[in-house]
Amino acid sequence: MRNAGIWGIGSFAEGREITNKEFEKTLDTSDEWIRSRTGIERRVFAHDDVNTSDMAYHAAVEALQTAEVNAEELDLILVATVTPDYPFPSVSALLQERLGAPKAAAMDVSAACAGFIYGMATADQFIKTGTYDKVLVIGVEKLSKITDMTDRNTAVLFGDGAGAVVMGPVEEDKGLLAFDLGSDGSGAMHIRQDPQLIMNGREVFKFAVRQMGESSLKVVEKAGLTKDDVDFLVPHQANIRIMEAARQRLELPVEKMAVTVHKYGNTSSSSIPIALVEELKNGKIKDGDLVVMVGFGSGLVWGAAAVRWGR
Repeated sequence: MRNAGIWGIGSFAEGREITNKEFEKTLDTSDEWIRSRTGIERRVFAHDDVNTSDMAYHAAVEALQTAEVNAEELDLILVATVTPDYPFPSVSALLQERLGAPKAAAMDVSAACAGFIYGMATADQFIKTGTYDKVLVIGVEKLSKITDMTDRNTAVLFGDGAGAVVMGPVEEDKGLLAFDLGSDGSGAMHIRQDPQLIMNGREVFKFAVRQMGESSLKVVEKAGLTKDDVDFLVPHQANIRIMEAARQRLELPVEKMAVTVHKYGNTSSSSIPIALVEELKNGKIKDGDLVVMVGFGSGLVWGAAAVRWGR
């Protein structure tokens, strides 16, 4: 069976920059409180006339360009999101038409902040078996439209954005070496939309600190490697303390972990690919590096991937 890897990447996080100071005007909070507990300094809210599919489109165009793939060549489009434009049609269907990808199948994946990993794992199966050759995977959220801006427990945490990758066959020692997916439905109501975003922060924090580290170690073991082999960690950008717990479990130095939470906040399914794009552009991820990506979210779900970078 073929190995599936990442050919190209793209991201989009543009709109209104919202600093912590702005929340001081409307909520009982402070810049210092937010920074010290989350690591967040600012976040981006998409403009009112920008939909989830619009952000996905811009990230997808960049990913296709860097992969040197035309949209007409795509076999499948997978969009991970919990904030679609409409309950139906899917964001992926809207995107297929806008990109001009007539032969591509299209479906959305609903796995919250772990959605991008679920999307990558799904693409991996299609590519490995030879069913498809070129798959576009996108994580995209417009969380600002479901966040209660009067709730200080959630209002300061979330932002909007999109990240995309084009996946296809790669050399046998490259690409997605292993993935670890899981769910614990007993905690499903700890993060929910009803009708706005509601979160039991204490329970989610305890779950995330434990599961991010465990899943990171498990996926490395599944790949037949050890934590000493890991070159870089790209965690879900939810909270710097949760991210640090995962880094410490892998015993990685600080400079070997992607950190963008201070710039974008928690952008759910798009946070891992956005961070991946930034660190690649910064030159921190190099050909042949073993990269671990790990996320968690509502469900409660989690997902991790061990990727040997390169084509």
